[in-house]
Amino acid sequence: MTTTDPAPATAGKAALRARQVAARRPAYRAELADGTERFFEPRRADCPWCGSERLRVRLRTTDLLQHKPGRFVLDECQDCAHVFQNPRLTSEGLEFYYRDFYDGLGEQRLGGVFGTRTAAYRDRARSVAPFAAAPGSWLDVGTGHGHFCETAREVFPDTAFDGLDLSEGAELAERNGRLAHGFRGSLPDLAPGLADRYEVVSMFHYLEHSTDPVRELAAARQVLRPGGLLLIEVPDPQSRYARLLGRWWLPWLQPQHLNLMPAANLRRRLGELGFTVVLEQHGEPHDPVDLLAACWLLLDAGAPREDAPWLPGDPPGRLRRALRGAVFLAGAPVLLLAALLDRLAARSAGRTGLSNAYRLLARRK
Repeated sequence: MTTTDPAPATAGKAALRARQVAARRPAYRAELADGTERFFEPRRADCPWCGSERLRVRLRTTDLLQHKPGRFVLDECQDCAHVFQNPRLTSEGLEFYYRDFYDGLGEQRLGGVFGTRTAAYRDRARSVAPFAAAPGSWLDVGTGHGHFCETAREVFPDTAFDGLDLSEGAELAERNGRLAHGFRGSLPDLAPGLADRYEVVSMFHYLEHSTDPVRELAAARQVLRPGGLLLIEVPDPQSRYARLLGRWWLPWLQPQHLNLMPAANLRRRLGELGFTVVLEQHGEPHDPVDLLAACWLLLDAGAPREDAPWLPGDPPGRLRRALRGAVFLAGAPVLLLAALLDRLAARSAGRTGLSNAYRLLARRK
């Protein structure tokens, strides 16, 4: 029997990442030489959901995951409780902060996370089964690399799954056989050519990234056939964890998340667009990582930074890398305890208001 030593492979990946970071560093530094002001629109005085001018600051934070420069504010409407980024990122800002997060330097790390969430994907697909036993066509919006569709096919083996994404992930997923068709672009732009084509449209943790969620919902209605189903899952800004953990609550995810709407808001807007909500779930879509993620973010904030091309100064040397490892090693018991508490709390997350997400299923009239 032979065994393979993982050390060379790990060292090889580290060396590859170091080369990738070094190659990107000059462009990032040149881009940041002019500051970050151009990445933000003017601050708005009204709620983008209901138009109310009764706003209050809900959260001030920084980029806690990538540590790209900039400060971000989330405002909350005191009339409808909609939470939104204010000032919002410009198109140039969105490109800057998304770069190397889901793709590039971040693709391998996040791709591994998304590829292992098969139980959650299966649960999402099964939530549709009582209302559509065998849908013939399904469009997954914001599909990434099509991992949900690959798993959902186990629940609906005769369904043709298409995916849509702004990145090239949907096209790659089609080539890899995860999707029947992969569309690259935005749903509102592509909707006229896909009108009345699908029996199910899904949007999993997609609307919160949108600059105009209502326009996305209207586009979803356009591509659905009469009687078709729209399945939505988004973070719940009214989660008790959101208030308990403050800026360390992972689903705030600044600066990527632009709009976070309470379930009541989304139900009403779906009704105005000609949908009937047939299912609302809070406990089922909860992802039990709130305390673990908060502890990890706190440790990460206190530890020396990993090398990244947008950070000032020289790349971290051996001592800084060792100190970072020591911080996380010392924090390992806290992380383990947080993970255990997350699992215990998950059993009653829906009843206690701790759920960090909700799911709505609505039928087009």
